Amino acid sequence: MYRENYYHSLQAELVEMVADHLTPVALRYGYTDTPLESSVKWRPQVLLLGNYSSGKSTLINELLQAYIQDTGQAPTDDSFTVITHDESESETLPIRVTDERDGKVLLNDQEYPFESLKKHGDRFASHFRMKRVNSPFLKNLAIIDTPGMHDSHAERDRGYDYLEVVGSFVQMADLILILFDPHKAGTVRELRRSIRETLPTRTHEDRVRFVLNRIDECASLTDLLRVYGSLCWNLSQMTGRKDIPMVYLSHSPHAAPASSTESEDKKAYLPYLANQREELKNAILKAPLHHLDHLATFIETHGGRLSHLLEALISYRRKFRMFRLKNTLIGFIVSLVCGGGMSLAMLTTEMPAQIGEYMGAAGLEGLVHQALGVGGVIALLVFILWMVLIQGLFAKPFRRKLLRDIDTLTPLENQSRKDTWESIRELAYKYLEKTGGRFPVGQTKREHNRLLEVCEKGSREVREALSELSNIKADEIEEADASPADGETLRTK
Repeated sequence: MYRENYYHSLQAELVEMVADHLTPVALRYGYTDTPLESSVKWRPQVLLLGNYSSGKSTLINELLQAYIQDTGQAPTDDSFTVITHDESESETLPIRVTDERDGKVLLNDQEYPFESLKKHGDRFASHFRMKRVNSPFLKNLAIIDTPGMHDSHAERDRGYDYLEVVGSFVQMADLILILFDPHKAGTVRELRRSIRETLPTRTHEDRVRFVLNRIDECASLTDLLRVYGSLCWNLSQMTGRKDIPMVYLSHSPHAAPASSTESEDKKAYLPYLANQREELKNAILKAPLHHLDHLATFIETHGGRLSHLLEALISYRRKFRMFRLKNTLIGFIVSLVCGGGMSLAMLTTEMPAQIGEYMGAAGLEGLVHQALGVGGVIALLVFILWMVLIQGLFAKPFRRKLLRDIDTLTPLENQSRKDTWESIRELAYKYLEKTGGRFPVGQTKREHNRLLEVCEKGSREVREALSELSNIKADEIEEADASPADGETLRTK
């Protein structure tokens, strides 16, 4: 119980840190249109991706021990379905769907983290829903089922940008399961694009799990090995990795088709792979711990990106200020030259005539003062003209040059800096273009310093807290191992 309370307390503190320090800056500088904490304040989420026959719905029904999602060989569901726990319903009753909500409700309900999905339009909203289920499996997490991916369907056929929607869910998910079936092991176009393009830019590699599902449909162990090898080859091409990622092998005994005795003999390998299903189930049940790590990484990632964005804006103002100082100095020199030239011209044209008339020393002194006065007025007028007109003419090209060379605003000395800059480069450009480079730089500097403090100190404290939580878990297990009396059976925590 202490560990569970610690978990919820830590989650609340992390969400509060995002709301207090990151969201105000993100909203002010156009980094996001919705509060950042809205996407992480809810329960842990497990996202299922795969082609239409990969067995996503069957796996969900297997995990929940009830028929919740429709299954079949053909596409059965074209909606993004959030399946979550119904805490108001008794878990002693038969497991079933207790409540359903449509997309319009979910997108406008502040309880859920889906407000940012409004940008995908009404057509998406009509293909988005929630099911509440009284399953104990969902007590600490939610599962998101997705429409099956196709080769022939383009985004315009769906009426919304399917891969963009997938990318939004990927960003929110704490664990992502990518399911393949033996008949199309990694060859579906939309799935290939998701693995190659969407996942690398929207999430971290350690949150993705690959599952070869429906292995009971392989006629023999030789057939399974052939399919497994084909999938590993396709994954190496899609991920660009030399090392093949872990691939879970899974199937549902309850969905196994009727088959002959000869076929059953060839599938005698299936019982030896039963532990794979349990490992996959345990990986899903660890989503809450992934959620805390996700929150910590979320703060580090968005804090780093925001600080880099503000760093670029401050650099822009610094470069422009140096340009103005340099340009002002040039204008000052030009005005002095013009004023001095006018004074010299007056002295050289009038002084000989005055000397020829035997002008006295007092008269010469007055002439010099007069020439200097006129020169000073000319210098002042030229300087004002320079500041009002000429500097403005030079400023516009200089601003355009800074935007054109926006990559030079901040040093990109390592790959981490390059990756961060790539994620906020367009945002920096749009903000500078929108404001014309005119924003309160003092406030920006204070916010930048505060973000750096949150990223450094806050991140360190968060990681220490996560380590402490891990130690609490280990201590509880040790106490449980030492506490039972003779004859008692240990319960797995």
